[in-house]
Amino acid sequence: MITPTKGIAPDRALLAVGAQILLQLDEPLTVSQAWARLRSWREAHDHRSPLSFGWFVLALDVLYALGTVRMEQDLIVRGRAHAATTVG
Repeated sequence: MITPTKGIAPDRALLAVGAQILLQLDEPLTVSQAWARLRSWREAHDHRSPLSFGWFVLALDVLYALGTVRMEQDLIVRGRAHAATTVG
């Protein structure tokens, strides 16, 4: 589900959909704007695998868990990249 499997096409794997979402986040977007942009992008790039809104939300959840997106004032924004820290 998170990565491609025998039953999940590579363009539907949550990490792939998450990467596609990140491509749309050149500026902060509402959830609706991000969903519309992603659907347009997938159509323009011939991704024919069906993608439901629920699957889109799951991909957002994965991105949030990884720290690559966050919500600010009802907008999805790219997360801040932090270098790994060590406890010494």
